[in-house]
Amino acid sequence: MTADAQAEPAAPPAPRRRSMLEVVGALRQPKVAVMLALGFSSGLPFLLTANTFGYWLRDEGVSLKAIGFISWVGTAYFLKFLWSPIVDRIDVPLLGRLGRRRGWMLLSQIIVALGLIGMTVAGVQPGLIAIGAFAVLVAFASATQDIVIDAWRIEAASDSDEVGLLTSAAQLGYRGALLVTDALVIAAAARFGWAPSYAGMAALMSIGVVATFVAFEPARAEAAMQAKATLLSPRGLADAIVGPFVQFFRQHKAVGLLMLAAVALYRLPDFIMGPMYNPYYHDLGVTKETVALIRGSFGLVATFAGIALGGVSCVRLGLLPSLMLGALLEGLGTAAFAILSLHVDGPTFAAVMSGDSFAQAFAGVALVAYMSSLTNLGYTATQYALLSSTYAILGKFLKGFSGVTVEALTPTYGPLGAYATAFIGVGLTAIPPMLLFMLIHRLNRSRGAGEAV
Repeated sequence: MTADAQAEPAAPPAPRRRSMLEVVGALRQPKVAVMLALGFSSGLPFLLTANTFGYWLRDEGVSLKAIGFISWVGTAYFLKFLWSPIVDRIDVPLLGRLGRRRGWMLLSQIIVALGLIGMTVAGVQPGLIAIGAFAVLVAFASATQDIVIDAWRIEAASDSDEVGLLTSAAQLGYRGALLVTDALVIAAAARFGWAPSYAGMAALMSIGVVATFVAFEPARAEAAMQAKATLLSPRGLADAIVGPFVQFFRQHKAVGLLMLAAVALYRLPDFIMGPMYNPYYHDLGVTKETVALIRGSFGLVATFAGIALGGVSCVRLGLLPSLMLGALLEGLGTAAFAILSLHVDGPTFAAVMSGDSFAQAFAGVALVAYMSSLTNLGYTATQYALLSSTYAILGKFLKGFSGVTVEALTPTYGPLGAYATAFIGVGLTAIPPMLLFMLIHRLNRSRGAGEAV
């Protein structure tokens, strides 16, 4: 449960669980539709500077080593905590008239769109420096957009139930964007080329722009913000930088270290092999049309099922049991890609890809709901950025070596055997976070805190 900055030691009474009719009625709220669109806008740039970008580069004959290293443009996603206090405390000049959250949303969305257009103009053939620089710009603006949209999602909710509701809507939009940038853009590239396809993705950022204008400026955290010193004062600067850490460990004590370690390790199966998925399909001889078809059909159904069941699991089983189950599914989903090195046909490819899509969606909902429950009003953007940076930093660093690893394994296991060995090895990284969340769950139960962490 989300505790505010003035939380008492005694646990608050459990809120009344909403009936099914109340939940259905809540889905009709305008902010749920806005959250769906903002989730789409948040997810759209991610793969365009990651896995899908790697497919483009591989198509142009770029080496696996270079693809792995250029995936480090995503460094912005785990460094975003460095500028999150600015997003939390300062209005954007001119655009700040829309409000602090909406002003930052609009600025970041415009920069993402311009950066994607820059990637199409630069192209790959002249070299990787120019297109890589625009990819860095897109990733930086996208990370900033994530900071403010995550803050809006938490602050726009009127209670913890609505945090879960908006989180599910955000995940639906986000995963929908991943399918578009992982399936539709590949199908478009096969027909029209990569540059026009990326230009089309830039145009789709207009969905987020419209949602930003429709959204309201959340006022739930305004009182907490007004009580704080200005960021430009020594006291305000110290509070912006140190305050989120102090509040977090004041609330969670030593268990907070275990929580951060578990969060940091949780998405390793997804992140580490991320740059190698599309090159793997390329080297397997799977066509772009087949990849797009499976992702847009079986993958879509599996993703929505994972989001729905992940949300139900968080409510019925609790956050920590859901995180343990999500880690198990992630590990199995990643390791299953090794099967394709032995046998590739339509049903097998669909089953493996769908299983991975389900696992990532389920685990994603559980992790986002858990991290959202750990934030405090007055530090929403900064604390969530810190948590999301924590879960991204290790995986995004290690994924830069994915191409080197596959190439190093090739002399021993052969081209496809090297991929298979790497997928199995990375799948095993799901075990440590699963054990850590199990330990946290036992510690919470032993002190009578249950799920209220």
